[in-house]
Amino acid sequence: MDGPTGRGGSGMDMNLPNYKLGKTLGIGSFGKVKIAEHALTGHKVAIKILNRRKIKNLDMEEKVRREIKILRLFMHPHIIRLYEVIETPADIYVVMEYVKSGELFDYIVEKGRLQEDEARNFFQQIISGVEYCHRNMVVHRDLKPENLLLDSKYNVKIADFGLSNIMRDGHFLKTSCGSPNYAAPEVISGKLYAGPEVDVWSCGVILYALLCGTLPFDDENIPNLFKKIKGGIYTLPSHLSSGARELIPSMLVVDPMKRITIPEIRQHPWFQAHLPRYLAVPPPDTIQQAKKIDEDILQEVVKMGFDRNQLVESLRNRIQNEATVAYYLLLDNRFRVSSGYLGAEFQETMETRFNSMHPGDPTSPAVGHRLPGYMDYQGMGLRSQFPVERKWALGLQSRAHPREIMTEVLKALRELNVAWKKIGHYNMKCRWLPGIPGHHEGMINSPVHSNHYFGDESTIIENDGVVKSPNVIKFEVQLYKTREEKYLLDLQRVQGPQFLFLDLCAAFLAQLRVL
Repeated sequence: MDGPTGRGGSGMDMNLPNYKLGKTLGIGSFGKVKIAEHALTGHKVAIKILNRRKIKNLDMEEKVRREIKILRLFMHPHIIRLYEVIETPADIYVVMEYVKSGELFDYIVEKGRLQEDEARNFFQQIISGVEYCHRNMVVHRDLKPENLLLDSKYNVKIADFGLSNIMRDGHFLKTSCGSPNYAAPEVISGKLYAGPEVDVWSCGVILYALLCGTLPFDDENIPNLFKKIKGGIYTLPSHLSSGARELIPSMLVVDPMKRITIPEIRQHPWFQAHLPRYLAVPPPDTIQQAKKIDEDILQEVVKMGFDRNQLVESLRNRIQNEATVAYYLLLDNRFRVSSGYLGAEFQETMETRFNSMHPGDPTSPAVGHRLPGYMDYQGMGLRSQFPVERKWALGLQSRAHPREIMTEVLKALRELNVAWKKIGHYNMKCRWLPGIPGHHEGMINSPVHSNHYFGDESTIIENDGVVKSPNVIKFEVQLYKTREEKYLLDLQRVQGPQFLFLDLCAAFLAQLRVL
């Protein structure tokens, strides 16, 4: 079993001297994806390990080559980042941004239809990324929630460019590809198309899924599904706002010549509402970004032993080497907190958008307006260098075995009538409603059962429709491994009144005195 930091696997790989490999995140038909730590910066990355022989046997060389070529070009906050490609005779190692919160698809499945503000936030990020692709003459052609990943702060990262194609002026594409439910009528009909308009259609289907929790075009019978898509046959639920009811049909227009464009979507009043400042203006091109060098990050990389002039030259010419990889990893992670002893895993503590959905609630500050400070409860676990913009947190250190710690944690939660849902071996989402006895009904009776001491994930009563109360506390529990070979238990408030959360923390600590 991997430890709480997830550092299983083979450690240093002879082909990857700059990375410490960890656990496998996923396995595909021609390779696997592993989490890894960049040795120089300590930041987490995801490494796709692609077997050359399998790629060739499956005739996927073109798809892989295309994705690498496209991702090398891109620098955008909502497109997955590629840091470097390391090739050996047997494998291709693609070092990419580590995105830890899964697919937008799973998020929609878990939550059902989203509130308009949250759906709009996702949609604004998606459109910004897609617009950037089109400005760089790339059409994605396979946009769907499964290819939209979420980082630790629930920001969208567009991924999987294997079906993308480079647009050339005067050239039309003619390849039926992508997923049928999200594919435009002209794609499934085998007609000629220029490119951008098929991505607009897919974005319309995604927006519908975000706001409705279902697909506009769905049928188990493929011919029937194609008939619905080609005819533009779907229904709009009555709960949609007038703005959404206007925007979605303008994207799902069967005739691509009459379909709304990305610039027109940007100008739509529904899209413009609550538009973050950084998304209001398209980001600069990659070449422009490469010319803008951050002096502080540059100094950090120079201190690692690299030549300043060579680094500047490499950055300006977009040359991949050890120094530029370190620079971009530091640059991308600069706003994440470096705790000094928990490394990158702790930087990416779960931050959700629950608070931003309730701007009028004084107990739920909007994202970007965190309550100041960290509490150091009885001097346990927290360091003074955490910045003021982070949420309140509580930590407890122990040298006990992680299994023992988590067993005691679950006992304490059960004593306090806290409901929990396992989202990892050492990570869970919790909910507490004060004054409701037996609020943990529906959970397992015994927290210890074989190796699955969290019990069955499906037994949580995690259903926001059950209890409506301003006093409900939502928080996360995460166990980390520190560099001093201790384990740090961290509680992060997600939603609910601060002082009630602190009351809960105090009661929780009292229950955990055994540690």
